[in-house]
Amino acid sequence: MARNNEDKTGSLGFEDKLWAAADVLRNNMDPAEYKHVVLGLIFLKYISDAFEERQDQLRRSLSDPSSKEYIKNPKEREAELAALLEDRDEYTAESVFWVPREARWPHLQGQAKQPTIGKALDDAMDAIEADNPALKGALPKVYALPSLDKHRLGELIDLMSGIGLGTAAHRERDTLGRVYEYFLSRFASAEGRGGGEFYTPSSVVRVLVELLEPYQGRVYDPCCGSGGMFVQSVKFIDAHGGRRDAVTVYGQESNPTTWRMARMNMAIRGIEAKLGKQHGDTFHRDLHPDLRADFVMANPPFNISNWGGERLAEDVRWRFGTPPVGNANFGWLQHIVHHLSPTGTAGVVLANGSMSSQQSGEGEIRRKLVEADLVDCMVAMPGQLFYATQIPVCLWFLARNKGNGKFRSRKGELLFIDARKLGRMESRVHRVLDEADVTKIAGAYHAWRNVGGDYADVPGFCKSATLAEIQAHDFVLTPGRYVGAEEVEDDGEPFEEKMERLTRALRAQQAEGRRLDEVIGRALGGLGYVG
Repeated sequence: MARNNEDKTGSLGFEDKLWAAADVLRNNMDPAEYKHVVLGLIFLKYISDAFEERQDQLRRSLSDPSSKEYIKNPKEREAELAALLEDRDEYTAESVFWVPREARWPHLQGQAKQPTIGKALDDAMDAIEADNPALKGALPKVYALPSLDKHRLGELIDLMSGIGLGTAAHRERDTLGRVYEYFLSRFASAEGRGGGEFYTPSSVVRVLVELLEPYQGRVYDPCCGSGGMFVQSVKFIDAHGGRRDAVTVYGQESNPTTWRMARMNMAIRGIEAKLGKQHGDTFHRDLHPDLRADFVMANPPFNISNWGGERLAEDVRWRFGTPPVGNANFGWLQHIVHHLSPTGTAGVVLANGSMSSQQSGEGEIRRKLVEADLVDCMVAMPGQLFYATQIPVCLWFLARNKGNGKFRSRKGELLFIDARKLGRMESRVHRVLDEADVTKIAGAYHAWRNVGGDYADVPGFCKSATLAEIQAHDFVLTPGRYVGAEEVEDDGEPFEEKMERLTRALRAQQAEGRRLDEVIGRALGGLGYVG
């Protein structure tokens, strides 16, 4: 069984080393293939670890004299043990994937130095799918590709052999989930724009989840990517003592490789998700046509122009106006409204242009959404949150019924939050929101939305606006127009005295500047320099 080599300080300690080893594999591989090489190995290691741990439990149950299953006769015990260890039901009953012999990690590690390791891995993936129908078509079979360096692949297998991912202790700490998310973020960063197809930064997803609070009901993501919205939803449920089985997850993804990645991501986290029997375009082949979701969370592709809108001119979803053929933003919003239950709520990531655009009828659709009292809250997010794009983004929060009894009635009102100043730069080009930032945004929303909440407008940060105020701004929903300027703290010094003091200081600095210019001029003159 794999041994735990993480440090005990709370840090996993091996992510960078694992990434560096995996990164060597890239060479000239297509990024989509490379992702699946690495994430497929992580998945394989996870299910094999869990399988081996269950085997050890079964072995102990028959070999421990204090166990009620203990068999005294050695021959009988050996025969019973051999049968028990290969009894599929003993694993699946404990929610452990059945792993056939040829796909178990020790077997594969024994072949890591062989030139045939690529074929062995592809065969292992086939065998797992054959024995686990829920994974059919989800696992990568790219390891025998000529472009993949088999020597480096063997080195990566050896390195991963010392990292436990699927044991109970690691499941408790979500080691696998953290490694998986780490790799997804690194892939998104390395690939730039293309990475945005499958990865939404976790801090952005946390804002959506913390505001919507999906404790129970149907959760839907019409463009689910690798399933990050679902992962954060389940984490929220676990953190708040809820029950996972109180939530039913529905998703759809148009990119076939990303759809497979989502299925792996759900499988390794034990999330049962209805992602359809295959990938599909949400606009043109809605896999959940009758779904009315209690919660919708989505990060649609920004400003996409080639979405086939010309073929959907009379679609039943366009209750508030036909979206422009050249931009799908308001197609996504209306698709989501269409799939909300009578009391459903939604959080959607969109480009900032969606808040103010007047072209091609977008302003008119936005007006109708506001007048229908469907827009609950608008959040302007800080820049540089995404790996894939520098486009500034906002969050739209929608509610089918603002006076449904679950919350304080906010009919005819809309909360604006300007969060552009929050977050910190994690690197030169990437910003993250810390827990305090997420709490600040969610706290303002819940104080405004919840019965008994102690809400007050905060200049420069949040403002509760009426329909009349929004109409006065021509239904532009940019929070900066409503929240006003941040209040400057009064330091107690009268304005006239402060002005006089600052003016004296400025004149003294100007005089000092002239003096230094003269000193430098004389020094240069002494050197024979003529300016």
